[in-house]
Amino acid sequence: MSTPVDDNPQYEVHAQSRHAAGVYEQIEDSDEFRELRHRFRSFVFPMTAAFLIWYLLYVILSAWARGFMAHKLAGNINVGFVFGLLQFVSTFLIAWLYSRYANSRLDPLSAEIRHRVEGSL
Repeated sequence: MSTPVDDNPQYEVHAQSRHAAGVYEQIEDSDEFRELRHRFRSFVFPMTAAFLIWYLLYVILSAWARGFMAHKLAGNINVGFVFGLLQFVSTFLIAWLYSRYANSRLDPLSAEIRHRVEGSL
């Protein structure tokens, strides 16, 4: 026997979203998800701190060590110019390192979690 609630498509969507929320809470509480978060944070937080320190060093030297930054290395290329280019190099290096790290340490674990979730939905 059908009830008005069973015939209501909004009820079905609401029930599905409650189920999905419950699945997410289960995943969030799992050891695998905690490990994934730990692995992500153990790379991102130190790398972010290192990059910010490196960037602030560049800014501070540009502001208060103008003589050092203006020191010519070859022709019109000075220390400040090299430091500025190294900011770009370090950005691409960090992106490359993160890509390698994610491919080897994050993606396998996240794929395992995703497969488990897709099987439970």
